[in-house]
Amino acid sequence: MSQERERLKLILKENSILVGKFKLSSGKESNYYIDARLTTLHPEGVYLVGRIFLDAISKNSEIQAVGGPTMGADPIVGSILTLSHQNGRPLRGFLVRKEEKQHGTGKLIEGNLRSGDKVAIVEDVATTGGSILKAIDTAEDAGAIVKKVLVIVDREEGARKTLEDRGYEFFSIFRIGELLL
Repeated sequence: MSQERERLKLILKENSILVGKFKLSSGKESNYYIDARLTTLHPEGVYLVGRIFLDAISKNSEIQAVGGPTMGADPIVGSILTLSHQNGRPLRGFLVRKEEKQHGTGKLIEGNLRSGDKVAIVEDVATTGGSILKAIDTAEDAGAIVKKVLVIVDREEGARKTLEDRGYEFFSIFRIGELLL
């Protein structure tokens, strides 16, 4: 395991794994919750996520933009964009809202997504893949071509299979079993 991945694992375990009774966005109940924002809003945590994701994204030189569902993806996208600029191959970023804004431009997508862009979708945690699929559908409706989906933690409750069955390459830094040890 790379030093970066090992360090990120420690940060996640210290900050983001909560034990108790929780209702997930999928509607399921769980005896643990991964509040990955406590890691992606941690200076070293978001840096490590950005580095690992950018490395995975860079393996597909076609990718022009990175985005995902707002809240979970926000700090991740910012980190990747900053690091891509530093690396001399800047990517563009976008965020997908849960619903259209009720004021201003009324957009569902904020940022720099262009029709025809080949994109990576990022998210902090994947359970069933529902929120990721909504973001994918929205990006594709805007003309994007989704090439890869990246998550920090795969809860191993169907997201990988659902996304791969739809033809998307799926990458997770961790599977939940690696964090609950």
